[in-house]
Amino acid sequence: MSPSAQRIVVGMMDGLGPEYVAQSDMPNWQRLARAGFARNVSAIMPSVTNVNNVSIACGCFPSEHGISGNSYYDAEKNEPVYMNSAELIRVPTIFEQAAKKGIASGLLTSKRKTVELFSKHTSVAIAAEQPPEAYIEKFGQPANIYSSEINWWLWQVAVDWLKNRPELGLIYVHTTDYPMHAWPADAPESKAHLAGVDRWLGAAVSAAPDAAFFLTADHGMNFKTRCWDLVRACEAASTPIKFSLSPERDYYIKHHNNYAGCAFVYLNSPDDEASVRRTLWSLTGVAEILTRAEAASRFHLPPATIGELVILADETTMFGEMDQPFRDLPKEYRNHGSTFEMEVPLIIYNCHPPRPADEYRYNKDLTCGLW
Repeated sequence: MSPSAQRIVVGMMDGLGPEYVAQSDMPNWQRLARAGFARNVSAIMPSVTNVNNVSIACGCFPSEHGISGNSYYDAEKNEPVYMNSAELIRVPTIFEQAAKKGIASGLLTSKRKTVELFSKHTSVAIAAEQPPEAYIEKFGQPANIYSSEINWWLWQVAVDWLKNRPELGLIYVHTTDYPMHAWPADAPESKAHLAGVDRWLGAAVSAAPDAAFFLTADHGMNFKTRCWDLVRACEAASTPIKFSLSPERDYYIKHHNNYAGCAFVYLNSPDDEASVRRTLWSLTGVAEILTRAEAASRFHLPPATIGELVILADETTMFGEMDQPFRDLPKEYRNHGSTFEMEVPLIIYNCHPPRPADEYRYNKDLTCGLW
């Protein structure tokens, strides 16, 4: 990185809906919002992490970068496959863009799947879920992946990098949304989590007054009350389908049981569509049924990996794989993946936005025009 280049910190705050900011004591976040450019924008649908994380890191829609979920359905294997491979990303990430400019970058994430996606063009990539021994010796053992404290550990390392790794011109920090799955915005535990994140964010700004901070989230979070297994529900109605994929499916089952507020449905035959639609419409909580072409156009998705039908849920309904067609969810269950978790904050601090203000409509716009 040239001495005149400004360092950039990207904070991808997993699960941080606007209500969490509004109901928490986050003076540093609010200060950056007041002093910089701030607005609420739309996430990318499906509102799950990989889709949005890659959209933010590439500055484009899934129709361009190719990631349509945390998993995709492999028709040849007739099974879901995790969508965590860097080879699946069709366009350059900001890490690759930076490398082409001679700018070294560092990735800090709670989840190892983010390292699998983005480490290819980084100088250093650390997952708090599986940290190197040297980082444990220096910063202590991170808390469990299903914790709040793991996010504080990430920002502690980010502060150290900002103080002691000036060669890193780009630092990308991706937290976990487990605290948002566990607690609503008004819960004391949630407020304590975000107060800690905010203190470390303030320390990061103090450690690097030269740096620009680009902050956003991948999705929000809502209470959910019911879940349908669409394969079993359709089978029970004598209108079988080939497969139903929850785009939320990933390693972190305790977060969400791999349920999502939408589903990609694969038919046994095009001739089955009408009867399958009748069955799906009979299920409480089904809000919309889109064809592949309709969903691809509306949500800027790659058609090849979204099924013949895309099913959208209402605000309190989930779809996923279970041992029965239907289940009432526990009262504390919180999740995302629907169109109702799409509003997220966006902040650019200590830097003029690279694009005109009215062009910041989505979280993916955060990184457009950095280089």
